[in-house]
Amino acid sequence: MYERFWQQMGDITTIVISGWQSMSYFSDVKNLCWFLEPEFAKQIIRLHKIVGNAVTDNYYIVVGTGSTQLFQAALYALSPPNASEPMSVVSAAPFYSSYPSVTDFLKSGLYKWAGDANNFNKDGPYIELVTSPNNPDGSIRQPVVNRSGENLVHDFAYYWPQYTPISSPADHDLMLFTVSKATGHAGMRLGWALVKDKEVAKKMTSFIELNTIGVSKDSQQRAAKILQVISDSYEPVGNPKQSGSFFHFSHSMMEERWKALRSAAKQSGLFSLPEFPSSFCNFLGQAFGSQPAFAWLKCEGGIEDCGNFLKKHKILARNGKHFGASPEYVRVSMLDRDESFNLFTKRLSSLHLSQSKDHEEESP
Repeated sequence: MYERFWQQMGDITTIVISGWQSMSYFSDVKNLCWFLEPEFAKQIIRLHKIVGNAVTDNYYIVVGTGSTQLFQAALYALSPPNASEPMSVVSAAPFYSSYPSVTDFLKSGLYKWAGDANNFNKDGPYIELVTSPNNPDGSIRQPVVNRSGENLVHDFAYYWPQYTPISSPADHDLMLFTVSKATGHAGMRLGWALVKDKEVAKKMTSFIELNTIGVSKDSQQRAAKILQVISDSYEPVGNPKQSGSFFHFSHSMMEERWKALRSAAKQSGLFSLPEFPSSFCNFLGQAFGSQPAFAWLKCEGGIEDCGNFLKKHKILARNGKHFGASPEYVRVSMLDRDESFNLFTKRLSSLHLSQSKDHEEESP
């Protein structure tokens, strides 16, 4: 979805990396995270201060190959090395579908997936993953277990003003962010963690050092330029260019897409979508309801497997069972290119009750 904006920006985000640059493993040997490029760190802090979505003072920044690597690094850092059994990892359903598979992929003796945080009642230390706004349903989340022994990881991939009102700067022990959802540059494979505890930051850095011997310098330099261009358009405050700047553009796009999707669902009569309360966004200076990067779509009309039903009508979506929820739900991306999104809403609006009954008759 963001491709069009960056095309319109022309060469302003272009950087040139000569063949002799970025050859060393090291970026800043004096930094705890020695493979973090100083300019990337500078632009991360600058953007957070401008948007107001996270506190950065007295935090360590750890860079990773996407927030997925940082998530794994966090699990490693928060799990005691000599425990008698693996640390339980939980998240409230519906949870991000990759959490269970990534947690258990290596069958680590340090931690294991323990399911829905709403049903977790085991004694002892645990890790709770709090994604807010949540993937897949866009809800604003708080921890749900809330007892002694908690270790919280806050995933703020979507806490940006195109998706949800920025009400206050997040200030938690360990917070994850990713370039892919902030600016659309998923191919850079970059994320960052803001970590309060020095020892946790050290262990996360050690994990990444052993896993990939650092993170691409080229990607960090490119990302630094992208973040700089975004921040430049918002400074000084009141800059007349900001109405056409990235967050204003992307907020407007998300607003238009959610209106189109709600209209298509209403026209069909077969689907329902979450409703989000309106709140004031300190960054944009206006009130609005969340407009998430994913739609948590529910099939009505007695359709038990929404993913299978949509697939038969040439719409691909991720089944709710992958998120610890009912297969009556699916997750649909709101961030595809215009032509794909428009085709999706056109096909969705054309589905009606008669097709639902046909689907029921075909089901075994």
